[in-house]
Amino acid sequence: MSLWSAQDAAQATGGRATSDWHASGISIDTRSLQPGDLFVALSAARDGHEFVAQAFEKGAAAALVSHHPEGVAADAPLLIVPDVMAALTALGAAGRARAKARVIAVTGSAGKTSTKEMLREMLSDFGQTHAAEASFNNHWGVPITLARLDPAADFAVIEIGMNHPGEIAPLACLAQPHLAMITTIAAAHLEAFDDLDGIAHEKASIFKGLTPGGDAVYPCDLPTSPILEAAAQQAGATLYPFGAGADLVRMHDMTQTETALVMRAQIGDTRLAVRLANSGAHFGMNALGCLAVAQALGLDLVRAAMALGRWQPPSGRGLRETITLDAVEQLHFTLIDDAFNANPASVEAALDLLASLKPARAQSGQPGRRIAILGDMLELGPQEAALHKAIGDLPAMSGVDLVHCVGPRMAALHASLPQRKRGRLVTQADDLARIVHMLVSPGDIVLVKGSKSSFVSRVVDRLRNLDVKMRNAKEK
Repeated sequence: MSLWSAQDAAQATGGRATSDWHASGISIDTRSLQPGDLFVALSAARDGHEFVAQAFEKGAAAALVSHHPEGVAADAPLLIVPDVMAALTALGAAGRARAKARVIAVTGSAGKTSTKEMLREMLSDFGQTHAAEASFNNHWGVPITLARLDPAADFAVIEIGMNHPGEIAPLACLAQPHLAMITTIAAAHLEAFDDLDGIAHEKASIFKGLTPGGDAVYPCDLPTSPILEAAAQQAGATLYPFGAGADLVRMHDMTQTETALVMRAQIGDTRLAVRLANSGAHFGMNALGCLAVAQALGLDLVRAAMALGRWQPPSGRGLRETITLDAVEQLHFTLIDDAFNANPASVEAALDLLASLKPARAQSGQPGRRIAILGDMLELGPQEAALHKAIGDLPAMSGVDLVHCVGPRMAALHASLPQRKRGRLVTQADDLARIVHMLVSPGDIVLVKGSKSSFVSRVVDRLRNLDVKMRNAKEK
């Protein structure tokens, strides 16, 4: 399939194509580039022009560049533009303009990527659905997602994030969503904002990008919900608030089991139940928001609820796994991989899940432990020490047996813990990863949670490597 021809891409960007070519995809990374992709030579830590020759070796159809790179054949298929980033943005705008899809944009302080994947799963039941890859939600991720959009797709889900004020509205205006959804407002990126109200105003600016007569989906039970509602009204949107106090899209109750979260909701006159496998309660409200999206789009709600039941948390975002230490003796522990990101609200939700689960009994008859491995929460500003320490006061901590802390910020929590709950305190994740085999026992439930830059995902990798099933498979 041809996604972009040289002529179409040149017209969209104002660039000059050196030859006729057709690209079936868009790539900014030679490590994941597929044959037929248009390679976009962005400049970040390294100048992307240094990798153009490698991109052609891997089968790139063409390259979007600002000049003819060294080591590239004189007749190489190029699209030459004054500014690569500006051209990528223009390509994204052209991709959006030619699309027939209903476009849904998602933002929030937590749960953006998980909710995007829930929407992908749900909407795929109703038509061809395109969604952002991984967490492609910034100034280059959103244009790439739009540039990759198949003109024939029925739905498109665009994730929009931010680190600083003023970032969301331009991306929302680029995406021009028919529907915009906010998952929640919580203490994340506080170093760039004065308070939660500031975060809410920034998140609510997603509604500025709505097409005329668009829909606004947002939580109604938060202290900052009035800010979200006012912004949606100002944008002229149709309002779809969701939550326990909502009139139209209301959470009835949630039940946490060992293997799933079961939530019951009332959408207008329709009562629905959704079973979310291996999920904690924090995913229940995200699923309710997805049902609000289904209601706004006029989709069959029962079918939408059944489709949501196929979703489960991916790696790094709450995936629950059984790690076998001894296949013969049937010794194992449970790993909860939530290592991709962290802020006070998402840490509280993860600890709530950990505290709700019952450890298995080991062969000795002794019950396993609930263990939390917590990495630094970043970008919290002047309150970071207090916010880390406050984790120790959460109700769920009474059900946690042991806490290992990773990073200088988590030292505030470690110092506040009672002696019996204090595990290891290390500066870097690698220091804990090296001894992880000493930290777990059969029957344990182990939660790993931290901001991405705390690198606690390396601890997760080492824990997975303890799995004898994985080791045996590699040996074969």
